[in-house]
Order: sequence, then C-alpha cells, then structure tokens
Amino acid sequence: MKLANRVKALTPSSTLAITAKANALKAEGHDVIGLGAGEPDFNTPEHIIQQAEKAMHEGYTKYTPSGGLMPLKQSIIRKFEEDQQLSYEPGEVIVTTGAKHALYTLFQVLLDEGDEVIVPTPYWVSYPEQVKLAGGTPLHVEGKEENGFKITPEQLADSISPRTKAVILNSPSNPTGAIYTKEELQALGDICVQHDLLIISDEIYEKLVYFGEQHMSIAQLSPKLKERTIIINGVSKSHSMTGWRIGYAAGNRDVIQAMTNLVSHSTSNPTSIAQYAAIAAYDGSQEPVAEMNQAFEQRLNHVYDLLVKIPGFKCEKPKGAFYLFPNVTEAIRLTGFENVDKWVEALLEYEKVALVPGSGFGAPDNVRLSYATSLPILEEALKRIKSFMEKHRK
Repeated sequence: MKLANRVKALTPSSTLAITAKANALKAEGHDVIGLGAGEPDFNTPEHIIQQAEKAMHEGYTKYTPSGGLMPLKQSIIRKFEEDQQLSYEPGEVIVTTGAKHALYTLFQVLLDEGDEVIVPTPYWVSYPEQVKLAGGTPLHVEGKEENGFKITPEQLADSISPRTKAVILNSPSNPTGAIYTKEELQALGDICVQHDLLIISDEIYEKLVYFGEQHMSIAQLSPKLKERTIIINGVSKSHSMTGWRIGYAAGNRDVIQAMTNLVSHSTSNPTSIAQYAAIAAYDGSQEPVAEMNQAFEQRLNHVYDLLVKIPGFKCEKPKGAFYLFPNVTEAIRLTGFENVDKWVEALLEYEKVALVPGSGFGAPDNVRLSYATSLPILEEALKRIKSFMEKHRK
C-alpha cells in the first residue's frame, strides 16, 4: 500500500528508538540501565491522583469543550499571573493532549507549504518533524557549544528569509538544559520584532531550574513581544504527569481559536479526568514540585562530577531540565567507532547502558543522558560507561 509522502519523509524519534532497543534487551533478561527517558522518575503527587479519582466518582468522565475546561483555563491563567506577571483571557488559552500536541496543532494552523521555521540546534527531536508535517521547512541554526548551545541575535538575523514565519525558543532546553538570560531573550526579541517573526516559546521545563537561576519567558519582556509569542507549556515535567497528557498554548486569540477549531476535528478534547488532575496540580500544594526540583539539582551536581572524569567526555554543566549533553568526540576517537550512533549502539550492546545519540537532536558530537532516575542507578551507569571506555580504548 502506498503511504502519503508526508510520513515517508519523517525521521523516527531517536529517543523512542533507543528506548525500544533497551526494552527488548530487558525482555531478554539483560540488566539494562536506560538513561534515555524524558520524564521524571517520581510518581504524580498524591493530591493530584486523589483529585482525578474524585472526578471519576463524581461522573466527570464525559466530553469537555474542545479547547479545555474553563476551570483549568482559569488555573492556567492564574499560574501565568503569579509566576510571570502575564495576563491572558480564556480565549487566549487552549488545553491540549500534551505539550507535543499543542506544538503539532500550532504548526498545522500557522504554516503553508514552504513557510520556514527557524529551529536552533540542538533541538528537541519533534520540532523539525512537526514543521515538515505541516508543509513547512525547518531552518537549523547552530547553538554553538562555546556559547552554551544558544543562538545569537546575529545568527538569527542572518538566517531570516522572506519565507521565514517563526522561530522556536526552548528554555530551559531539551536536550542541553541551557537557559537564555533576560538580556539574550531581549536581543533575540528585537530581531523578531524587526522582521515580524512569530515566537514559539516552549517552556515545558520552566520549573526545573537550578543554582538560583530564574526562568524568564520572552513574553514577559514587553507588550510587543507578548503579542507575537505563543507559549507552550504543560504539567508533564513540572508535576511528573507525563502520562496524563495535559499541555496548553497561550497567545494570540485568532491563533488559539484556529487551534481549537482544528482539535475539534481531531482529538475532540483532552481527557476529562486528566484535566481535573491538572487543576489540582496548579491549584494545590507546590511542595512536591520543590522537592523534585531539589532532588534533580542534587543528582546533577553528583553525576556531573563523575561524568567529566570519564576519558573523552567534555560537558557544559546545565542549569535546567534533567539532561546532561556531553561532547563525546574524543571518546569516539579513543575507541575507534565510526560515529556517535555506532558508539551508542556498542555501549548498549557491551555494557547495557542506553543513551540517546546527539545526531537525533542535530548535534552529532554529543549524547543525551537523563538523570531522571535514582543516584545508585546513575552511579552504576557511569561506572559501566567508564569501563566501556577502558575496554575499547585503542
């Protein structure tokens, strides 16, 4: 059967591919340590689970409005006001089936064939694929390692063409954990205003920042920037609710209405029970969020110190998210493998440690390592990686 051209051009998710290989080895009885997961290892906080159960017992198991429950929209609006001093109205917010779905829907309503979207590298694996699915063209601009994996205003300006419609900013970043400062965002924002670009601000990791850093949304900087920014967020990472699939977008009313119209013909609505759980996430105690954040910071400090002692590893210490993104160019050279993908495959085969190759993020010199698992497991994984380097060093 002939498939549509749009899916033939898709690149499979490298994170899901490595997870599938690791799971297959586990099923065969191997002791595999998977560090590819993009989700917290903590369970959803108890008060959120209780609210979901309460909603089920009270009969809130039916369809909801396509754009999300009004009480949840109000919770999101209050969150924006309290955290970022941003003011939105219900018509400027849509609740979606995860933040990934918010991004997918946004590209579908924004892009015509050939429209360009600037995608800084390293990027989250789904950005370019979603742009292509909407008929657009992803333009990759390298966030250089010496600049903390962040693009500069000069790079942004030089990449703009008459077909450029939008730029994606992801801060804190997946896969690098990099955070843009207020000054950096302002400089990029000035270019966007000058060239009339839409800003897609993916802020899903906003609560996961460390060492006294503060998350800043580009929409906070001025009314002009808020007008042209669509913020993407959700409860998946902040409240350990990845499986509940609740994300949202906030911004221009016409864009949000178009997204709402589109989802009315696709998903109909996000799961009703998960929406009530998300209300509890934002309106209830934030203590579990703070505890999780503290645990991630402790892990980061410990694991980073161990990682940089491994021969051939060079790593920028991140300030957000829950990933390390070391450069392994020297490690690959020392062990004689052809490229990062072959090196990662061999590590999984010989030491049963699953990392994600940076090639899937547009950074073929790096690997992504998630520290969203316990310290003993992380220590064992790094011990195995060090052993792998010693055994295969040429």
